[in-house]
Amino acid sequence: MSAPAAPPPPLAASPRRWWVLAALTLSVLTVALDGTVVTVALPTLAGELGADSAQLQWINGGYLLALSVGMLPVGLLGDRYGHRRILIAGVTLFGLASLAGTQADSPGQLIAIRAVLGLAAAMIMPVSMAVLPKVFGPDEVPKAIGVWTAATALGLPVGPLVGGWLLNHFWWGSVFLFNVPLFAVALAACLLLLPAEPPRDRAAATPFDLAGTLLSGLGITGIVYGTILVPDEGWGSARVLAGIAGGAVLLAAFVVQQRRHPFPLVDTGLFTDPRFRWGTLVAVFVNFAVMGILFVVPQYLQAVLGHDALGTGLRVLPLIAGLMAAAALSEQLVPRLGARVVVPAGLLLLAAGTLLGAATGSGAGYGYAALWLSLTGLGFGLATVPATSLVMASLPAGASGRGTSLLETVQQVGGVLGVAGLGSLLSAGYLARLHVAGLSAADAGQARDSVSGADEVAARLGDPRLADTAHRAFLHGMGLALLVCCAIAVAGAVLAALFLPGRAAPGKPAAAAGRGSVPEPARTAGAAAAAGAGLAGAVPERGESPA
Repeated sequence: MSAPAAPPPPLAASPRRWWVLAALTLSVLTVALDGTVVTVALPTLAGELGADSAQLQWINGGYLLALSVGMLPVGLLGDRYGHRRILIAGVTLFGLASLAGTQADSPGQLIAIRAVLGLAAAMIMPVSMAVLPKVFGPDEVPKAIGVWTAATALGLPVGPLVGGWLLNHFWWGSVFLFNVPLFAVALAACLLLLPAEPPRDRAAATPFDLAGTLLSGLGITGIVYGTILVPDEGWGSARVLAGIAGGAVLLAAFVVQQRRHPFPLVDTGLFTDPRFRWGTLVAVFVNFAVMGILFVVPQYLQAVLGHDALGTGLRVLPLIAGLMAAAALSEQLVPRLGARVVVPAGLLLLAAGTLLGAATGSGAGYGYAALWLSLTGLGFGLATVPATSLVMASLPAGASGRGTSLLETVQQVGGVLGVAGLGSLLSAGYLARLHVAGLSAADAGQARDSVSGADEVAARLGDPRLADTAHRAFLHGMGLALLVCCAIAVAGAVLAALFLPGRAAPGKPAAAAGRGSVPEPARTAGAAAAAGAGLAGAVPERGESPA
């Protein structure tokens, strides 16, 4: 006998549910914006607070580091104390830290505040989507997912746009102040509209895995720290190698400790389920490729095509439009065709889009970019939602927070490494084709630093050939980076076609269909949350590219 249907969420028939969605979407959009909004403020902060290069790097990198480290314990805390409680705490902390950021008067204070913001973001991203199935009925969950996912992806390219506009009209603290009223509204909506959760049985609570938290935190810190140093020191730096290698050793010790701990922070047994194992790997591949696109495209639009921050943000929208269309389409295709068909098809579309992008010539205009951006967005949506839905469908009841946080953490670290690797490849390709013969040492150094620097030198010297060669060199580096994204997407498509589950047998319940299961909408919500959180955190660091 099949289990009785679950009762509808308390707000499923109430118009208030759309206000809840607006509040949650506003929260995740602001979190995503905060990952990149400060990048345009770094020169201003250097002048106003007297921050040196290393301090500027950690104003940016501290947010990313705290976000990466915080995800694993947040998942366990959400499962133990309730997603609503953790979400409210995260929203409150983010608002208060943003307010404190406006009052910072030293680089050290600002670094600490950015770290707190990253921790608050780690509390918001993994659990905000888990609230949606508690508010919306199954028929409306996919629509809510599409809005939420688009908000997380939109924040990355729009962040510099917002930051630039604020700095043009207000003082540097406005990049933090704009968060405060948004999160005040989100907090009020969460407190007033979200359904209450039952009290937790503290007597039945298992001991918290402090050793696992420390090992995972230190291991992720080592990897992220080493990666953040790559743009300035290169992959051969002793500090880079020590950080990444040390982090890897600590994470290996963490895995051993988790297998032996009676109440682990992470259930490593999840990887024995092929849905979790292969769905996670495919999601990481997709995230790597998309982060490569989001890394190079804004630089191309600004440095080569000459658009300002506002124009650049608007011109990335075709990728977001493709993502939203595909997220809705995948909900219709997966039950009919199965994840083994839809996910590889999405990855191949993603590969085709990046291949077209890699073929961008010096005479190509924005119309060509809009074409391949739309294609990559469509492939991104078709691949991500079904793959991560399989991951969530494999999680046991009461452990969705831990499973989602594990997926997000793997995606986050992979995204950080991917951005550093692609940034290095872009820079190497740029320098390999840049010709600076005849320039003074100072001018040659400025041209080598970035394509924007080369444009400045060319304008000052009245040398259009230098600008042309710099643009061609950048396109060469961009092509190399996008070709790697294409190869990753093709590899993911092959693995997905071989190992992902197919379509469930007609009349067979999805939860019992094994390798042929099709995730239910509520699982899809958590899956999209994982994809969105992975995107929200992996942001390019200062100095990573020649742009």
